[in-house]
Amino acid sequence: MGNRTVALVLLLLLVGIHAQLWEGRGSIPQVREMRSQLAAQQGANERARQANERLAAEVQDLREGLDMVEERARTELGMVRQGEIYVQVVPARR
Repeated sequence: MGNRTVALVLLLLLVGIHAQLWEGRGSIPQVREMRSQLAAQQGANERARQANERLAAEVQDLREGLDMVEERARTELGMVRQGEIYVQVVPARR
C-alpha cells in the first residue's frame, strides 16, 4: 500500500507540473505569445528609431541651412542681428 501511495503522489505531482507547463503562468503558449509580442515591439522600436534618425537628420539640415543663410546675409549683405553693432575694419594701405 505504501508504494502505491508514493506512486500516486508522484503521478499527481507530474500531472500538476504538466498542467502548469501547458496552462499556468509561464506556460508554453504564454511564452510563445510573449515572444510574439516582443518581436512586434522590437519591430515597432526599430521603426521608431529610424523615424527619429530621419527627423534628427532633417533638423540638422535645417540648422545648417539656416546657418548658411545667416552667414551669406552677414558676408554678402552686411546684415546684423538686432542689438549687434557692425564694425568694418579696412586694412591700411602701404
